[in-house]
Amino acid sequence: MMYSARSKVLWLSACYSIARGSRALSVCQPRGARTFEKAPKIRRAECAPIRTRSLCTSTDEGEVKRGVVIGCYETSDGYQLSGCGQGVDGECSGQLTQLLASSGGKVKKGDCRLFYDVTKDHAHVAVVGVGSCDPEIGCEDIDVKRQNIRSAAAVGVKTLQKAGVTDISIDGLGNPEACAEGSVLGTFVFDKLKDSEKRKEPPAITLINSTSESEVEWNRGCVLASAQNFARELKEMPSNLLTPSLFVDAVGERMAGRESLEFIPRPKSWIEEKKMGAFLGVAQGAATSPWLLEMRYNYKPEDTPIVLVGKGVTFDTGGISIKPSAGMGLMRGDMGGAAAVAASVYAVAQLQLPISLVALIPLCENMPSGTAFKPGDVVTAMNGKTIEVDNTDAEGRLLLADALTYAHSFSPSTIIDLATLTGAVDVALGSGAAAVFTTDDDLWSEIHQAGQVTGDRVWRMPLYQQYTKQIEARTADISNVGARGRDAGALHSRSIPQGVR
Repeated sequence: MMYSARSKVLWLSACYSIARGSRALSVCQPRGARTFEKAPKIRRAECAPIRTRSLCTSTDEGEVKRGVVIGCYETSDGYQLSGCGQGVDGECSGQLTQLLASSGGKVKKGDCRLFYDVTKDHAHVAVVGVGSCDPEIGCEDIDVKRQNIRSAAAVGVKTLQKAGVTDISIDGLGNPEACAEGSVLGTFVFDKLKDSEKRKEPPAITLINSTSESEVEWNRGCVLASAQNFARELKEMPSNLLTPSLFVDAVGERMAGRESLEFIPRPKSWIEEKKMGAFLGVAQGAATSPWLLEMRYNYKPEDTPIVLVGKGVTFDTGGISIKPSAGMGLMRGDMGGAAAVAASVYAVAQLQLPISLVALIPLCENMPSGTAFKPGDVVTAMNGKTIEVDNTDAEGRLLLADALTYAHSFSPSTIIDLATLTGAVDVALGSGAAAVFTTDDDLWSEIHQAGQVTGDRVWRMPLYQQYTKQIEARTADISNVGARGRDAGALHSRSIPQGVR
């Protein structure tokens, strides 16, 4: 699967340093992404522990194939090899430069050229195009240099892996963290359900000539990318192997042994006790029971924590308002927000960040049956507000309404919810960015900056009072869809939880 805005998880690194003050933010990811019962275990696609290696290390490891990834920068008068690349070139008396020249000269950004038997220690040398040393951001709204490094590392590692290399050394390319992210993300493949002979073992990847500082950056990048790969694995898993209870099992397995982390699965009886009628309404048509997964990291009752909320519809048929059959299989990915939140908690715990964090993940299936909720039904949310259900396929906002109400019981400094909430976001923004809804300018600024650094673009959407008025209902406090149908659908989807609060 390509690592695109449609399939990748939004990485909100800004939440690591969010300032105090009650704030709320919602992130809606485009639908149509891919998407764990105990059957196949998820294999951790983490990068091998870092080892310091010189290019002159001797090799008597038998069948192990070694390769190295080095960078090539574009300059005004041609190209320039990275420091590591110049070392390789010197080691082979300029042969690498000659090979580059005979194969066309500079390597364009994102491209890779593979050379064989360049040095005695590396039978495979991948030269990757990193672009300009100091690129301009322009209208791209991301840190172009970091993104170029991620892309270059990914293409270099994938090229060597395709050539059968199992032990890869890589140049840090000026940013070991971004290089580690690209290297680990680039080797991701979802083959857990294939015959063992067809599965690809990830290569061992190590940083060349590391220092104590670069080791820290590399290891951090490995953790961040491994967490994202965990989310991608969850989203790829077929829904029959990732029911709500199996999602809890999968995340519990990954979180086992993490310090300062409480793992609290809340069963249906607890959800009923809390009177989460909107959440239960969505779940009542399915044969599987709903769960609310709660995780607390470094949390004390007197804290004002950051709260992450992730929509976890493990399969969405649309319910009685059923979706078209074409492409419905992709709706196993309607738990993208839940996967993103679980992966975020994993990364925070791995990095032992000094924050207080609570994660809430409502999990259920949205299925048509004789017990399913119907258009025209009225459900009562946790805070007592009534919601008229005009479309059962607008279910995510109902889960989030109850989860967000429960989130306020922690007296949070900040609430961030993530969801594959509505196809209207795809209509508005395509796959180029995730939609962000917030009334807090400072929080928006932090999330926007985080999106630039991580290469995950975000775009702020309006929350005008006009949209709230359009969800007024005839027989209840509010409706779960706007009065004008699909018009401003993304805006209405965010107005529901706001109206419930």
